[in-house]
Amino acid sequence: MRVRILVALCASIILSVTAQKRYAILDNDWSSTAFTVPLMALDGGIDVLALTDCTGDTWQPQETLHALAILEIGNLSCIPVVPGATWPLLQTVERFQAWQSIHGPLVWQGAFALPNYTAEALGSDPTGGDPNRIVPSAFVEGFPTTKAVNTTNSANYMVEMVKKYPGQVSIYAAGPLTNVALAVRMDPTFAENAKELVIMGGYVDVELLQATGSLLMANLNSDINLIMDSEAANIALTAPFPNITIAGNVANQVMSTQSFLDQVIQVNNSYSNLMYKYYGTEFPFWDETAMALLIDPSINMNSTNVFVSVDTAYASPSYGNIHVYQKALAPPNTRSVQYVFQVNGTKLQDMIMHAVQYPPQVC
Repeated sequence: MRVRILVALCASIILSVTAQKRYAILDNDWSSTAFTVPLMALDGGIDVLALTDCTGDTWQPQETLHALAILEIGNLSCIPVVPGATWPLLQTVERFQAWQSIHGPLVWQGAFALPNYTAEALGSDPTGGDPNRIVPSAFVEGFPTTKAVNTTNSANYMVEMVKKYPGQVSIYAAGPLTNVALAVRMDPTFAENAKELVIMGGYVDVELLQATGSLLMANLNSDINLIMDSEAANIALTAPFPNITIAGNVANQVMSTQSFLDQVIQVNNSYSNLMYKYYGTEFPFWDETAMALLIDPSINMNSTNVFVSVDTAYASPSYGNIHVYQKALAPPNTRSVQYVFQVNGTKLQDMIMHAVQYPPQVC
């Protein structure tokens, strides 16, 4: 009898631990210094099921190689990299450039900028032209030797994992939302059976900052993640996820500084070296802010619930920009999301620094 009770107790404990386990799929337009995101997730006790990608800052095939490389340098290649969509749902380079010719150019145009072979020769990721063109000189982290998953794609993988772990998989998206939208359209139960969607993007009321600040300020406040695939963004942000958290304006709150990088390099390893040399001090901790909110919601110091939609009118100057409403004034086919205004910046920096200085060993 005692043995039976002990077995039952052990089974109950195992079930409890399994039920509490947190999973995440990290979808991003990966780059040489984007390792901060998976390191933070792992350091926060999250089981990272895969890194997925879609065209954003550069073309998807180049991003896949970056994802492989940033895992490889930390002996984290047991985490699969699952390639995603090379093209947005509707957007093309020509269509994007045509919109800019009417409504004005964006400072940063991502993969849809015209090719700049001079910049590529100096180590920039490819833009425009052939989406399958790989630029090895951009891999300051080292060119990968491992391979991506070739039996499925990002959207399929998201659907499969949410079915395998219903209610436990967080979808993190810090680039365009193409893969998330495809998963939503592929399986009507996908969104409702995920744990949550956390995105980086969705700026509100930033036109004056774009118009009266520097070009850098205009860049920091342009919603390229949503503009790259506006239709996908609207599909994802109106899908029935149990919770959607948007790190929009708040993602500009905490900047990378030389002082921070000087502290990071005090613990010397492959990741801290790369961050010190290549992360830079021009930009905020965009993707890291969204990841911190996913790991530890208590970092959120001020937020509200609003109804949202994304402007999908191609003729509109605000094409790809988010619109927010109170419930009484919300148009049909919108939903409530958590819009974060402020995070604990000190805690955010501490999370980044610890993850980079002491990268988790999970493989």
